[in-house]
Amino acid sequence: MPNQRYDIVGTSAAQLARCVEDGVLTGALRPGQALPSVRGLARDLDLSPTTVAKAYRELRRRGVVVTEDRARTVVAHRPELRLRLAPTVPEGTVDLATGNPDDKLLPSLAPASRTLPTAPARYTDDVLLPALVELARSAFTADGVDADHLLVVGGGLDGIERVLEAHLRLGDRIGVEDPGYPGSLDLVRALGLEPISIELDDQGPVPASLAAALTHGVEAVLLVPRAQNPTGAAWSAERTTALRELLAPHPDVLVIEDDHAAPIAGVPARTLTTARTRWAVIRSVAKWLGPQLRVGVLAGNEATTTRVLARQRLGTGWVSQVLQHLVAVTWATAAEDGTLQAAATAYTERRSALLAALAEHGIPASGRTGLNVWVPVDEEVPVVQGLAELGWAVAAGEAFRLTAPPAIRITVSGLSPTSAPRVARDVAQVLEQRLTGRQG
Repeated sequence: MPNQRYDIVGTSAAQLARCVEDGVLTGALRPGQALPSVRGLARDLDLSPTTVAKAYRELRRRGVVVTEDRARTVVAHRPELRLRLAPTVPEGTVDLATGNPDDKLLPSLAPASRTLPTAPARYTDDVLLPALVELARSAFTADGVDADHLLVVGGGLDGIERVLEAHLRLGDRIGVEDPGYPGSLDLVRALGLEPISIELDDQGPVPASLAAALTHGVEAVLLVPRAQNPTGAAWSAERTTALRELLAPHPDVLVIEDDHAAPIAGVPARTLTTARTRWAVIRSVAKWLGPQLRVGVLAGNEATTTRVLARQRLGTGWVSQVLQHLVAVTWATAAEDGTLQAAATAYTERRSALLAALAEHGIPASGRTGLNVWVPVDEEVPVVQGLAELGWAVAAGEAFRLTAPPAIRITVSGLSPTSAPRVARDVAQVLEQRLTGRQG
């Protein structure tokens, strides 16, 4: 439906701004709809252009409108916030859909819980637990990430949201992986940012696609260096060098790296943040210490960490030191007793077994690192339904995609290497039935 005319009226900047807001709230002004030019509206209302410009400036500040490339002022896109439900696991099926880690590969929290401090905490206590900070600093430094400025946040998405809010404004463009993690994509949309698709292969972002996003004027890029969800992509040394070279002429672009699977990814860490002006690397612990530990450690340049900390103190204040203690002790113990390495090895064995079994049936798939294997299909829903009928719950790829082609995600957490051939056989059967049905 074409945009209907909406008359903006008023004799002051405040009245003009209120009139536009009323139009947005009632739906008379739609997202993306252009407002009259400053001079045009001033002429129509017999007002000073300064008055109209002041009204538009206030509307931009409040996120009601944004300015596009051609200096047009348009109504901002504000997507409705929605809670995305986890993939359904039908009764009687094996859960290869929800993306949870294998409970049996997670370390026990019991030793850490027995050593919780008993002294009462105070509001004036240090918000960062020194033991956790030192663990994080050691790990970041060993992986070539500058660890001079560290914070503790409430998980990966909390850290990403805080960094984005510290630097970006409504309507800014951000390069995102496609396919990518639905939580990150939904967060980007909820913040009123415009996601720009960056294509992936097994080695990470495709250079030509990143170059196109940079040409498109992105203010930031949100990338996963290894164990990318859903494709399992991980940056090779050569790809990392190529991406750094592409980013070098754009020093003001914010680089955020979500290294969510760090010690269990199965490949070395790599980073694009070296010597950059604006950056953050976030490592959450949910995948390798347990989903109930909503904690992440964040390294970044001084300005970024200062802004994030200041905003955190105004809201939640800090991450509970009880949680920080559980993470610090469990992380140190699991690293020392081999639990984390055992998990990395197990996930690698399961992915490799499934990829090999799929290859035997001529089915292309990716899953170089992490917990998932990504299998291209022609249509997602029939394949998901067909596999459910055979006893396997997998995730449709729609939630992960912007413009990427259809696929399904198979999480290997609930898969033993010995069952991989059966999964591959059933995937082949469902795909063959689809092909036969189309030909028939």
